[in-house]
Amino acid sequence: MPAERLSVVVTRRLPEVVEARLKELFDVELPETDTPMSHEDLVAAMQRADVLVPTITDRIDAGVLARAGERLRLIANYGAGVDHIDVHTARQRGILVSNTPGVVTEDTADMTMALLLAVTRRIPEGLAIMQAGNWSGWSPSALLGGRVGGRRLGIIGMGRIGQAVARRANAFGMQVHYHNRRRLRPEIEQDLGATYWADLDDMVPRMDVISINCPHTPETFHLMDARRLRMMKEDAVIVNTSRGEVIDENALVRQLRAGTIAGAGLDVFQGRSGVNDELRTLPNVVLLPHMGSATVEGRIEMGEKVLLNIKTFADGHRPPDQVVPSML
Repeated sequence: MPAERLSVVVTRRLPEVVEARLKELFDVELPETDTPMSHEDLVAAMQRADVLVPTITDRIDAGVLARAGERLRLIANYGAGVDHIDVHTARQRGILVSNTPGVVTEDTADMTMALLLAVTRRIPEGLAIMQAGNWSGWSPSALLGGRVGGRRLGIIGMGRIGQAVARRANAFGMQVHYHNRRRLRPEIEQDLGATYWADLDDMVPRMDVISINCPHTPETFHLMDARRLRMMKEDAVIVNTSRGEVIDENALVRQLRAGTIAGAGLDVFQGRSGVNDELRTLPNVVLLPHMGSATVEGRIEMGEKVLLNIKTFADGHRPPDQVVPSML
C-alpha cells in the first residue's frame, strides 16, 4: 500500500515548473492569486499542513507558531533569509525550518553593482529626461556623475554575496575593503584583493561606497544608524540589497536631504510592504522593488531546493538546508 503523500501548503505562486513538480510529488495546495496571505489565512494553512512553503512576505512569529496544527513538521522557506521566521520557537515546537541558501548569490551581486552604477552615474535621471522627451542634446556639463574605477568600496558582510560583489568590484577597478564579524582566511582575502577592517567605525569614513550585504539580526538592526551615517564622506554613496532594517531609514533621509551623503541605491526597505515616502522625493536616491533575486533562473533554482528539502524530509531524513538557531 503506497505511503500517504505529505500535505504541502504554498503561500505564494511559484514558477510553473516548480508547482508542477510539487503536484507530482505531494498533495499540494496552491493559492489562486499571487498575493500575501492574511494573518488568519496563514494560521489556517499551518493548522492543516504537514509542510508549509512560505516566502519573505509571511511573518511566522511565536504567536503564529503557537496556533500551528499538530501536523506541521516542516517549514520549507522559499528564500535564503529566514528573519521572518522565529526559528527558535519552531525548533522548540518540533518544527524543522529549511531555506534555499546560495541560489541568489550571483543575482544579488549583479543588482548591487547595477545600483552602484545607477547612483554614481545618475542613470535614472538621464532615463527620466529621455522618457519625458526633454533631452535637448549633448552638453559637456550635463548629468555629470562619478567614475567608479579607483573608488574605495566598503562591503559590510563578507559572506557569499559580499564576496561575489567584491569579485565584480575588482573587475571595475575598485579598491575592495570589508567589515565582517569574522575575518576571511588570508588566501580568500588575497584572491579578492580585499582589506579587512575590524572596526566598522574606522572603515566607514574612509569609503566612497558602502555596500550592505549582511543579514538582518538583532546585532545588525540599524547597524548603519544616524551616528555612522554622519561618518560617511559627503561624496560617498550607500547601496543596500540585503535587508532594509540594517539602515536607519529616517536618519538616511535626513543625511541625503542635507547633502551630507551623495546618494543611495536601495532594493530593500525597513517597511517590507512599502517605501518611506520621503525617499521617493529625493533625486539622489535610486529605489527598486526588491528585485535582487528576480531572475527566472534564480526563482527556479530556489524552487528546486525547496523540493529537495521536502523530498528529503518525506524520506525520513533531515533536509539538506535545515536552519538551526546556532546558524543565525
